[in-house]
Amino acid sequence: QVQLVESGGGLVQAGGSLRLSCAASGSILSIDGMGWYRQAPGKQRELVATFTIDGLTIYADSVKGRFTISRGSAKNTVYLQMNSLKPDDTAVYYCMYYQYWGQGTQVTVSS
Repeated sequence: QVQLVESGGGLVQAGGSLRLSCAASGSILSIDGMGWYRQAPGKQRELVATFTIDGLTIYADSVKGRFTISRGSAKNTVYLQMNSLKPDDTAVYYCMYYQYWGQGTQVTVSS
């Protein structure tokens, strides 16, 4: 079993920044395979950024150059640094590890 807990969401003005954290516990062998998804109202859940199982990073085109996924000093923590936020980034952000999902954290960007 794996538990994922996100934090760091909130309300920010357009152009601002937020950093999301995902703390994983349980049967975690590696952060590889862990990533961030988001779901806006009325839309499907979509990939934001992820570490692949071989340690590479993938970003959605819409966030390239603005968001950065990174590993924490503790092996079970992943961050998502979000800069130059736009109203279109408003969504619930979820941490994902294989079939496991966190409860999500709300990010709201005001114009």
